[in-house]
Amino acid sequence: MYSALHRAKRTPRWRRLSAATLVAVATVVPVGAAQGADAPLTSASAVARADVPRPTIVLVHGAFADSSGWDDEITSLRSLGYPVVAVPDPLRSLSGDAAYVRSFLQTISGPIVLVGHSYGGAVITNAAVGLANVKALVYVGAFVPDKGQSVGSLLAEYPGSLLGPATTSVVPFADPSAPNGQNLDIYIKTQSFREVFAGDVNAATADDLALTQRPLALTAETEPSGDPAWKTIPSWDLITLDDHAIPPAAQEAMAKRANAHVETVESSHAVMVSHPDAVVDIVVEAAEHAG
Repeated sequence: MYSALHRAKRTPRWRRLSAATLVAVATVVPVGAAQGADAPLTSASAVARADVPRPTIVLVHGAFADSSGWDDEITSLRSLGYPVVAVPDPLRSLSGDAAYVRSFLQTISGPIVLVGHSYGGAVITNAAVGLANVKALVYVGAFVPDKGQSVGSLLAEYPGSLLGPATTSVVPFADPSAPNGQNLDIYIKTQSFREVFAGDVNAATADDLALTQRPLALTAETEPSGDPAWKTIPSWDLITLDDHAIPPAAQEAMAKRANAHVETVESSHAVMVSHPDAVVDIVVEAAEHAG
């Protein structure tokens, strides 16, 4: 669907300037200096504009992962001067997870750029509704559901995912909020994890990710989404073209429906681990527009 230009390898914008260069730019550019109407807002100019509050970057992980997957992005974004926090996603139910993230967002003053990976995309879609200080949504290899859609229904609508009975296992657990007080946790089988989730991550790292994965409750997979925040908040979408968990065709269709600003990367589903530069690049782009 997207041109070869999107697929071309490029140096991330945030890496084009060293820290020393950023300091120099901030020194020579007066605060509040006018820019040409057609001048692009670069990472350097965003850092230099001390009169504009930098948005807080809030990162929300998805299923079969945890907040440590964002480690490289946190380091890079902080080096650029952005406040960053990675919120733990409970992975229990879509409405409950969204309410949890929303409660955290309500403790932050100032503008927010809200980032979600995988199932975390469904969470931010619901968590940001009606929050005026959430200025941008960034979807990273993520679900972007419309009202009434679930993660499971989207996978059924767009076939091609390797997630399924052959690659996953379930573990029953007591859940007073679930029907009959029982629920199921879904795991990716260790031997399938790299193929499904982290194909471009080295084998040792993929094994570590598999052994520390956090499971997704069945209720989170099947619960329908509510009114989507992307209808009122500008969105960006990094589509992972070598994804075996969420098919690229599904990501493209969801991004188009949300009228998202699209970038693509030749990456597995574990893009935050294998291509952190691409993630930082699109987050910075969203943050510059949010500012």
